[in-house]
Amino acid sequence: MKPNHLPRALAIALLPLVLAGCKIEDIPGLGPDPRTVARESEAKAIGGACRHAMRGLEDCYVLNPKAPKALVFAGWKDMDEYMRSNKIEGVPSVLGQSAAEKRGAAESDNGSGRNRS
Repeated sequence: MKPNHLPRALAIALLPLVLAGCKIEDIPGLGPDPRTVARESEAKAIGGACRHAMRGLEDCYVLNPKAPKALVFAGWKDMDEYMRSNKIEGVPSVLGQSAAEKRGAAESDNGSGRNRS
C-alpha cells in the first residue's frame, strides 16, 4: 500500500465505527419521508383525541376520512390503554351547535304535545 492511500484506507476502516453511533433517521435522505412520519403521527393523535372525547371509532373515521384507519385505531387503542391504567375519565365532545339551532330546538320542544291548560 502506498503512503498516499493510507488516509483513505484508514477513513474507510473507521467509517463503520463512526456510523455505528448514529441513528439512521438522523442522516438526511436515509430515514423515512418526513411527510409520511407527520401523517402517521397526526392519525395516531386523532385516534387518541377521539378516545379522550369518548367518541367511537366509527364516528372518528367519519369525522376524519383522510386519516389512515389503521393508525387512527392504533392511537385510539393506545389512549384507551393509557386512560384505563391511569383511571382517567373521558371528556364528552360537544360538536358546536349555533345558538339559533339551540333556540329552534328548544322552541319546538316547548310547543309540541297537547295543551294541558
